[in-house]
Amino acid sequence: MKAIHLWSLLLLGALALLPACTDDSKEDLQLRFDFNFAHSQHGWVGDFADYPVGEEDFYELLFAYDTLPAPLSKNQKALKLHGSNRSDDLFMFTKKQLAGLAPNTEYALTFELELASQFPRNSIGAGGSPATSSYLKVGAHANEPVKVAKDGFYELNLDKGNQSQSGTDAIVIGDLSISGNTFVYELIERDNREIAFKATTDSQGRLWVFAGVDSGFEGITTFYITKISVRLQ
Repeated sequence: MKAIHLWSLLLLGALALLPACTDDSKEDLQLRFDFNFAHSQHGWVGDFADYPVGEEDFYELLFAYDTLPAPLSKNQKALKLHGSNRSDDLFMFTKKQLAGLAPNTEYALTFELELASQFPRNSIGAGGSPATSSYLKVGAHANEPVKVAKDGFYELNLDKGNQSQSGTDAIVIGDLSISGNTFVYELIERDNREIAFKATTDSQGRLWVFAGVDSGFEGITTFYITKISVRLQ
């Protein structure tokens, strides 16, 4: 009897050490991909859409892995996107394929971005403000987001929406406005924590994610992406 009683006490003690199943434990079911571009590009590449075929030089299109501009740290790098929006509708974006997910599965995605921008909220320009008419978008799809030529014009093969409007495959999560009142680069943060967004993986558990700016400002825009985090539930 004493042996049975001792065994019962040991069993209760072991159960007490097990983690409780609470709502907080659901966080462990999330997959998270964190990309800090300070010292690595992490395989992200850039592209452009919504401009005439063959006019890359005229639009001054540039994607580069470059150091941050002054007064930000010169010891850190970021994804640099630059373009002169002569069509009043230029889309500048970066993308990467995520792997190791469940195949043919719908995920809810949350993006968190840190960017360097230089446009005050009250700034004005041709076609719209370089701050509030530069719409930051994030998206995801099993197919790679690429530009396709149609009637002499490059369009995105996915539905990103148009400027301030979200699409089936991308949503607006903010703009390029900074808190300051002068054209000086500062870091800003944007996310879609309050906006539900879902996408479905391919048969091999892969998903393309992308982020960029859909601009209505008819001028030169240069911004830097310093961090991207993607959570999948």
